[in-house]
Amino acid sequence: MEIDKHKKPTKFLWVDLEMTGLDPEQHVIIEVAAEVTDLDFKTLASYEALIKHDQSVIDKSNEWAAKQHVASGLTERCQAEGRAETEVIHELVGFIQAQFGQEPAVLAGNSIHNDRLFIKKWWPEVDHLLHYRMLDVSSWKVVMQTKYGINFIKPETHRAFEDIQGSIAELQYYLEWLGKHGSQDRWGVHFKLSKR
Repeated sequence: MEIDKHKKPTKFLWVDLEMTGLDPEQHVIIEVAAEVTDLDFKTLASYEALIKHDQSVIDKSNEWAAKQHVASGLTERCQAEGRAETEVIHELVGFIQAQFGQEPAVLAGNSIHNDRLFIKKWWPEVDHLLHYRMLDVSSWKVVMQTKYGINFIKPETHRAFEDIQGSIAELQYYLEWLGKHGSQDRWGVHFKLSKR
């Protein structure tokens, strides 16, 4: 898909994945949540799915993921309610196409680059529909913490849909703070965020 880098997006595709670890070469996706919002972060559509894998695949989870997903009940739910990964990929592709049409979807979320690595590895059909640019809330976190001393405590549920809600709330918090307080650029020019 050829992308016009000057064309502005009309909406965002917020995604959160739960995986069996952080290495896409040896770990897999077990849960996905996707939420489409407009540029004011109003929800337009959402999608969720659990994925069932063979026990031999789950057994390769790293230590943190194994403990976390058992404690949250996600492992048990995936084995009881999870569906085939091919089916989930097909549905997610259809969801993105229905919401974005020919517009490349800008992927958004916290540390979204890592989710993108898993999408590239395991779901190339989905990756093909995504814009090369991403909206990573983690970048905002670094600036707000280091430059302004602003900390946002996001609930760490490590369930996909709840994590998306936390990411959206975090970005809204930073934007509202900047809108109220403004800043000065390196040349001393005062600015405030303005609405479109």
